[in-house]
Amino acid sequence: MTRSGAVDVHYPDEGGATAALVVADSPAFSTLIEERVHRLDEVAPYEPGSFYKRELPAVHAVLAGTAPLDLLVVDGYVDLDPHGRPGLGAHVHAETGIPIIGVAKTAFRSATHAIEVRRGGAERPLLVTAAGLPVDRAAAIVAGMAGPHRLPDALRRVDALARGRATVDEALTGRAHGPA
Repeated sequence: MTRSGAVDVHYPDEGGATAALVVADSPAFSTLIEERVHRLDEVAPYEPGSFYKRELPAVHAVLAGTAPLDLLVVDGYVDLDPHGRPGLGAHVHAETGIPIIGVAKTAFRSATHAIEVRRGGAERPLLVTAAGLPVDRAAAIVAGMAGPHRLPDALRRVDALARGRATVDEALTGRAHGPA
């Protein structure tokens, strides 16, 4: 079994952040085995070019207490340009050693190295970057993730949890992991 996680962070208008994590028993994310949500009351202000400073504490908080992961998918970029300027995923990889796949929904002007993955007949691609595994392997994993839509089901689920549009499925974990 390969424990694979997907994480997302949302910043509500009233402040703070809500981080969500879904964990599956394979990189395809066809069967979720755990869900977590963690709320932070305070976060660093947005800083252009250093978004990771705002996002990392929330990612660390939602990862705390879960069993070690073999792979983590983040909403965003691993690196921001072909020269390796680190994005969120690179910082998470450097701190945890977990192989990271970055899946971005919108193009970042300097991220010309990202591999485009089209899913579900969508015209707009997902943009994939990686650390700790070859980017072509990361793109193949994203292409093979469960779900018929452009955005894989696991990424749709973790986004809904982070935005409070869904609640943690207690059957997956047997106990609550914070407010949803």
